[in-house]
Amino acid sequence: MVVSIRSIVPVTFRHRLKSLFWKTRHVVLFSAKRPYKAGETSKARSRRERERFFDMYCTGRGLDIGYGGDPIVDNCDVWDAEHGDAQSLSSVKDASYDFVYSSHTLEHMQDPAVAVRHWWRVVVPGGFLILYIPDRDLYEKRTLLPSRWNDDHRSFFLLERDEEPDTLGVLPLVSRELKEYEIILAKRCHDGHTIDDPLMHSDGEYSIEVVLHKLR
Repeated sequence: MVVSIRSIVPVTFRHRLKSLFWKTRHVVLFSAKRPYKAGETSKARSRRERERFFDMYCTGRGLDIGYGGDPIVDNCDVWDAEHGDAQSLSSVKDASYDFVYSSHTLEHMQDPAVAVRHWWRVVVPGGFLILYIPDRDLYEKRTLLPSRWNDDHRSFFLLERDEEPDTLGVLPLVSRELKEYEIILAKRCHDGHTIDDPLMHSDGEYSIEVVLHKLR
């Protein structure tokens, strides 16, 4: 018989251990550069190269929010837990970046609406906000929190619709929170995705990709 740690360790104690782990990790990473670690961004690289994604949306000065050691391009600035609160980007000035990219970070935010507004705030007029978010039905494969695969996921996402109580539609969220934008790209990405079993972690890409152009 296999006994899950979750079944024998109280939830409050698990949360305290997790908090201590992340605080310790933040100190270590802030004092030393985060090592490269291939993640969701790397999974999408070959597809994006075929689509000329980088030439169209990732030129000039960029910021990768929640990069996790896997920046979208080599010359961009990066932001992760060791740099501060990704939801507010309080130390980043308005209209600082030609493009802002975030991979698999919005689902961790306490308030995704606030996060999207601040990420948009730091994009220059004429620039791009690029959102890359796990698709609920490709990744979570369930409709209600908690996530099977990440205890820190606070919201699920679909591309085109909200679904109470736990799922936000990316496009409805954008329409509620942002002004003066143009949707350049909005799609589900599933290159290499083959696992539909809800009890098995998905492979390949299992994400929503949205590119927003900030009108001048």
